[in-house]
Amino acid sequence: MNVWKKLLLGAALAGGLIGAAHASGGAAWDRANVDTTNFDSLRNGAKVFVNYCLGCHSAAFMRFNRLRDIGLTEQQIKDNLLFTTDKVGDTMVSAIDPVQAKAWFGVNPPDLSVIARSRAGAGGSGADYIYTLLRTYYRDPSRPTGWNNTTFAAIGMPHPLWELQGERAPVFEMHEIDGKQEPVFTGEWTTVTPGTMTEEQYDQTVRDLVNYLQWMGEPAQNTRVRIGIWVMLFLLLFTFTAWRLNKAYWKDVT
Repeated sequence: MNVWKKLLLGAALAGGLIGAAHASGGAAWDRANVDTTNFDSLRNGAKVFVNYCLGCHSAAFMRFNRLRDIGLTEQQIKDNLLFTTDKVGDTMVSAIDPVQAKAWFGVNPPDLSVIARSRAGAGGSGADYIYTLLRTYYRDPSRPTGWNNTTFAAIGMPHPLWELQGERAPVFEMHEIDGKQEPVFTGEWTTVTPGTMTEEQYDQTVRDLVNYLQWMGEPAQNTRVRIGIWVMLFLLLFTFTAWRLNKAYWKDVT
């Protein structure tokens, strides 16, 4: 399978996950409030991505050396973000065996190159979805991985950042739905085991990761916006100049 097919498959799977979350009738997602001009956030997000996501998920359309665009030197990339066998010009490809991945999770983990730009919905943007998803995991012994998620019920991916966040338990209330008593998430959480980060630190770390994923989906987006502003200013100036020339040309015509 070539890289284009892999990317399309990953986007389709990611879109399917988001669609499934909407189909389940979940609440609106929390706002990630990403800012792709914040290079400190992007650099921290890149570090989190390499350390916690790249083991299972590839980013086949992203090269390590593109991280120079967020203020990293090649030496910093080599020293802090590359594995032993990787080269700075390589794409971010996971070393996980696809056969083993499918056996463990039921499906190959999708490529994350454009995950944050995947289809948004009524709950918010793709970045909002990921931000909410990574903050709503809880232990569930009935699941094969031992984890579940209030944003995406019966999720196949275990909690990648649980050591940072710790373990939390959602608070459910019983409500009558279609004549049956069903547990409904109240939006409240209780701490079971604290993580290595405070809640505020963890939320910021997830926001940095999501910010990086948003930037990775289109590394040239900041340049595109900046050029677009100058183009619009030029067109306004050109329009004014053309209007004045037209007025001057026709002023003596009766």
